[in-house]
Amino acid sequence: MKRRTVLKYTAASFAAVAAPSIARTAGPLKELRLDYAYYSPGSLVLRRFGWLEEAFRPSGTEVKWVLSAGSNRALEYLNGNSIDIGSSAGLAALLARANGNPIRAPYIFSRPEWTALVVRKDSPIRSVKDLKGKKVAATKGTDPYLFLLRALQQAGLKRGDIEHVALQHADGRVALEQGRVDAWAGLDPHMAASELEGGSRLLYRNVAFNTYGFLNVREEFLAQRPEETARVLAAYERARRWIQANPTEAAKILAEEAKVSLQVAILQVKLRSDFSHPQPDAEHINALRQAAPILVAENLVRPGTDVNRAIAELVDTRFARKLTAA
Repeated sequence: MKRRTVLKYTAASFAAVAAPSIARTAGPLKELRLDYAYYSPGSLVLRRFGWLEEAFRPSGTEVKWVLSAGSNRALEYLNGNSIDIGSSAGLAALLARANGNPIRAPYIFSRPEWTALVVRKDSPIRSVKDLKGKKVAATKGTDPYLFLLRALQQAGLKRGDIEHVALQHADGRVALEQGRVDAWAGLDPHMAASELEGGSRLLYRNVAFNTYGFLNVREEFLAQRPEETARVLAAYERARRWIQANPTEAAKILAEEAKVSLQVAILQVKLRSDFSHPQPDAEHINALRQAAPILVAENLVRPGTDVNRAIAELVDTRFARKLTAA
């Protein structure tokens, strides 16, 4: 099947998913607000080529892009109704949903290994257990922070066994390289840059502890604007396929946007990201179920929170079912 035909078919399939039972609002959408992030190459490709602007031009909809520095920022923007659609890590999205952020995730923008525990090249720290009593930088509400907690738990440690230093991702890298913290729960491309340019060492890696890249939609927007949501997802699907066909070009876009070297961007896009599975399904639900106990164990959700219910409310598989059935 030719690429143009595939994209046209994909867009039609997404648009067809809007069930008659879902409420719709009359009139065109005046402004579509969504984020772009260096951890989401698809958003950078869309913004660079103007494909969303192209898709919404006939309806007169303006597209507003907002930079998210991390999952915590994207989820804050969604909860505060500053954006309609935002990108985050899957477990971070679940944490937000369980704590009352009304979002749903109808699309997976990547399966990355975007976080690990990082130390300086000359650090005497050799294992996660060695982090006891040490200063560790991590951005709360993000996959790296939750990765840190899971790694500590696996090593028999608790959050209280370390001194957590709350820093945004880029600041965490600087603090590590300047020796102000002993370790850092990193995030690409900052982590890849620290590794390649600063000589930092990845202390602990576990791809299973890296949750997927979720594209989240405010629940109200999804209910009222299913066709517009479908149009956005079709554009993301177009970007995903373009990245698969042009990974080096996608890395160049990331390098220019994030102001990192091409080598760093290639490491993130070509070696640490999997773009092959965009539709949410049982794989993503099971991954969240395996990760969810850390949210309860670390008291990150309110007592009595039904985490499995939050997972069911978060992961929206209707688009996947439509595509599978087509």
